[in-house]
Amino acid sequence: MIVERNAPLQPHNSFGIVARAQQMVRIESEDDVHAVLADARWQGVPKFVLGGGSNIVLTGDVKALVLKVEIRGRRLVEETPRAWIVEAGAGEVWHDTVRWLLEQGWPGLENMALIPGTVGGAPVQNIGAYGVELQDRFESLDGIDLATGRPFTLDAAQCAFGYRDSVFKHVAAGPNDFGLAGRALITRVRLRLPRPWKPELGYLDLARRMAETGIAEPTPMQIFDWVCAIRSAKLPDWRVLGNAGSFFKNPTVTPEQCADIIARDPKIVHYPMPDGTVKLAAGWLIDACGWKGKSVGNAGVYEKQALVLVNRGGRAHPATGGEVMTLAKAIQTSVYERFGIRLEPEPVVV
Repeated sequence: MIVERNAPLQPHNSFGIVARAQQMVRIESEDDVHAVLADARWQGVPKFVLGGGSNIVLTGDVKALVLKVEIRGRRLVEETPRAWIVEAGAGEVWHDTVRWLLEQGWPGLENMALIPGTVGGAPVQNIGAYGVELQDRFESLDGIDLATGRPFTLDAAQCAFGYRDSVFKHVAAGPNDFGLAGRALITRVRLRLPRPWKPELGYLDLARRMAETGIAEPTPMQIFDWVCAIRSAKLPDWRVLGNAGSFFKNPTVTPEQCADIIARDPKIVHYPMPDGTVKLAAGWLIDACGWKGKSVGNAGVYEKQALVLVNRGGRAHPATGGEVMTLAKAIQTSVYERFGIRLEPEPVVV
C-alpha cells in the first residue's frame, strides 16, 4: 500500500485542473482497501474513490482520503455457446480493454471505443456510445463497502442502471434505501459479450461510414476503427485539450413538450425513445444559445461540439474548477431561459 501526502491531482483528472489531495493511497489490490479500513489513522475519515478522473471537476484541494484505484488484470472467466464472460480489474483503462478484447477475438464493446476512464468507472456512469451502453454488456461486479469493510457482488438489476446513472450515484436516504454513493469501491467488473456477435449499426454516423467505404458487413475491428475516427473528429483528446467529455446529459421531455419546442425551433435535434419520451440533443440546445467557442476565463466551450467544455489554458495555465462551473451554470441558465429545460451535468463536482 503506497501512501502519498500533499499529492498533486492534476495528472489524475482529464480536465487538467490543479488541485492536491492531503493524503492519497494507491489501491492495487483488495488487500490494500482492507488495510486502509483497518488503519486507525483513517477511522471516520471521509474517503473519495478516484479512477481515471475523466468524469470529475475539482473545485479545490481534496480533504478526504483519496483512494486511487489501480487494480489491474484481465481474464476470460467463462466461454459458453451464448457468451464470453470476461473480467477486468477496476484500474484497467477502458479503451485499452476494448482493444484487448477485440484482439483476443471477443467482440461486443467496439461501439464504446475511445471512451476515457477506467473499467471501474464504467458501471458508475453506465457509459455508452453509438447505440450500446454498459448495461447491455454487463454481467456483474465486485466491490467493497467502505462503511463496513464487507465485500459485495452486484448483478445488473442491483446496479439499477439508467441513462448515465447507477446505484453508485445515489445516497441512501433511509435504512431501507440502497444507495452506494460515497461508500463503495469497485474492484472488478465482469462483462458478458454475446455470441454470436451481431453488429450495432443503428447510428447515423456509422451508417455514413458504411456508405462511404462500401462495406455492408463490417467486422468488429472495422467498427472499432470507425468509432475511433468519428470520436476523434468530434471530440478533443483530453491529453491535448483538457476536458471531461460530454459535460451535460441529453435531456428527455414529453412528446407534448417536444412539439412545443419544435413549433418555435423546427431544427432541434431530437430522438423518440422506446418509453414514449423524446431525447433532445443537449449540444444542439447549447449551440442554439450561442455558446459554442465562448469562454469564461480559461474554461471554454469546444468549437466543434458545444456539449464539451474544455481547458483552454493547458497544463501551464489551466482553467480552475470555479471557472468551469461558472461557465456550466451560465449555460444552464441560457438553455432554461430559452427552452424551459434544465440541463444536468454529467461529471461529479468535488
